[in-house]
Amino acid sequence: MTTGQDAAAQPSRRTDARLNRERLVAAAHEVFTEAGPGASLNEIARRAGVGPGTLYRHFPNRQTLLSAVLKDRIQTLCEYAEKLRTSDSADGALTRWLGAFLAHARANHGMGGALMVNERGAPDSDCHRMILNAAAGVLARAQHHGTVRADLAAGDLVRLVTGIALSTARDEDAEAAQRLLALVLDAAHAAPLRSR
Repeated sequence: MTTGQDAAAQPSRRTDARLNRERLVAAAHEVFTEAGPGASLNEIARRAGVGPGTLYRHFPNRQTLLSAVLKDRIQTLCEYAEKLRTSDSADGALTRWLGAFLAHARANHGMGGALMVNERGAPDSDCHRMILNAAAGVLARAQHHGTVRADLAAGDLVRLVTGIALSTARDEDAEAAQRLLALVLDAAHAAPLRSR
């Protein structure tokens, strides 16, 4: 039988666990950005203000922590797409979101393997689906306004921008990446080639 005191302690423990998880993901954002995906998990726990045991209770291995960080970043990227769709011109939303996606892909290229598994270690397509849906939303709006070619698919756009990110990942500055993105945007606005 649960006493009133035990019942009151249950929500408090759940709240503590949720806060610890949030602190761990926030600290992992910082540490992975500074040191890459091979960064010290003990340093992440230290910055989060918890012990290594707490880290491993939430994230049993490095892959699950990397996946949580990436999903958090991707969620932010997708929320940005939604905000742009309601607050910017169709072309402006597409351009700004693709720029944000390119920056995201360049910054996280070393963590891409974490997209391959979910927290249970099984194949995970949620992150890819989220990005495709965000791209499809901003692209469809531009296509609806007639400013972007109708035969362009969101998946193709994602592949093109991902290719730019991978090919420029070692560049110190983003100038080459931005130049290539501008070429992709020019092609997106061009009329499709007619078959002869």
